Amino acid sequence: MSEPLLSVRNLSVDFHTARGTVHAVKNVSWSISRGETLAILGESGSGKSVSANAVMNLLDIPPAEIVSGEIFYDGKDLLKVDYETHRALNGKKIAMIFQDPLGHLNPVYTVGWQIVEMMTAHGRPADMARVRALELISRVGIPEPEKAMGKYPHQFSGGQRQRLMIAMALMLKPDILIADEPTTALDVTIQAEVLSLLKELQAETGMALVLITHDLGVVAEIADRVVVMNKGEIVEAGETREVYHNPRHAYTRKLIDAAPGKGDIKLLDPAAPLLLDAKKLNKTYGNFAALKDVSLTLARGQNLAVVGESGSGKSTLARTLLRLEVADNGEALWKGRDLISMAARELLGVRREIQMVFQDPTQSLNPRMSVYQLIAEGWDIHRLMQDKTKRRAKVIELLEQVGLSPEHVDRYPHQFSGGQRQRIAIARALALEPELIICDEAVSALDVSIQAQVIALLDGLRQRLGISFLFIAHDLGVVRDFADTVIVMKSGEIVERGPTAQIFEAPQHPYTQRLLAANLDPDPDVQAQRRATLTDA
Repeated sequence: MSEPLLSVRNLSVDFHTARGTVHAVKNVSWSISRGETLAILGESGSGKSVSANAVMNLLDIPPAEIVSGEIFYDGKDLLKVDYETHRALNGKKIAMIFQDPLGHLNPVYTVGWQIVEMMTAHGRPADMARVRALELISRVGIPEPEKAMGKYPHQFSGGQRQRLMIAMALMLKPDILIADEPTTALDVTIQAEVLSLLKELQAETGMALVLITHDLGVVAEIADRVVVMNKGEIVEAGETREVYHNPRHAYTRKLIDAAPGKGDIKLLDPAAPLLLDAKKLNKTYGNFAALKDVSLTLARGQNLAVVGESGSGKSTLARTLLRLEVADNGEALWKGRDLISMAARELLGVRREIQMVFQDPTQSLNPRMSVYQLIAEGWDIHRLMQDKTKRRAKVIELLEQVGLSPEHVDRYPHQFSGGQRQRIAIARALALEPELIICDEAVSALDVSIQAQVIALLDGLRQRLGISFLFIAHDLGVVRDFADTVIVMKSGEIVERGPTAQIFEAPQHPYTQRLLAANLDPDPDVQAQRRATLTDA
């Protein structure tokens, strides 16, 4: 192996909190060479992002403290250089793609201005920066790049915002790109295109890629080597294929066994009573038709998945059914009552029966409320469970169901990772014991083992309580394991629907076939074979 471009040596990072010291990273060492892709794999809270933020000098000190270690780039220990030196390197030589695009895009500036600033801040001419920005916006799959440059972050879907962040990070062709869950919010086709783009740029520039992820399919597709972290420590490291087929540590085996897409396909009970019957829903924004005559039915205890690329209308459908968006026309009968025309007072009562887990927990969780307050808020609104002792016990029970600890009950959203925040959002939705839960990419930010745990939890609730799920997702492996029926959406329309087995084993529409072909397998050998087949085709 060539001389490392970046070398992290014996790094330890603590966080000093009111409840004591958290040892977030413990004696971690890894390195990466030019043109290489290193995946850092592990669950939320394992220390993956903390070690990457230390490289970028992005840790808040205090409460963080770098207890020991060295980070060498170009002969310099980055832990010892001054602020101005770091600022000159960040973005230009070492760039980073963050997990939460909405939290890292300024809402008051157009995305074009923010992307161009990446070059102008480092002394490049504005006209050169604009040409480069248009090129990259197009290459990461954003339609109409010229128009996109003039839009604001809130005018894009979650997946589109992540693509814009990727374009921003690549503006100056950095030597090293640190990508923190860069494809978590992307649909499978765009994910494949983005990973292909990253590999293409590596071939052109020799860029080193540090990929922080919980997705074994992404690791299989792009990584040369993998480092597995658990509770702040590296428990296993090696070549990707060797680690997958011959894991030495029990934690690595646990992650591999939890990879979705290998379970039995579920069947819909044909005798289940109908809960929701939506007919010819339409929704437009100006001249853009987000929903076009969308109709669907949902039975009690049914797991109905809605799949499609960003902008296909999945989230608009969910928000319209919940009356968070007002449909132009059509009806949605909930146990015979039309949600679209229902009076506000009646709708309040129905909201207890229909809950939603949103795609972005950073935006859906009030930062001023503790975990206890967030989960108990629904009981306040609907005047339920007045006994405070029982409330606290129930909140702790819900947290444990979604893989969190009782000690988390009094913490605030900013004290958790992205995946942990999404678990809190799921616990909040479960608190009211609804009949229907609409999950908008509810498990996309979770690590594979917690994802498997949450999916098992949701399916257990379906079996025990008859809860139905409208499950919006881009991870087809999760859809295959969870859903009994699948709807495929494209450009606001339903292009295919049917039982899960039919959709996965005999897809009829070319769009559905393209989605399935782009899905990643966690086995590096299987994924390499798929890649070769697609290349030959």
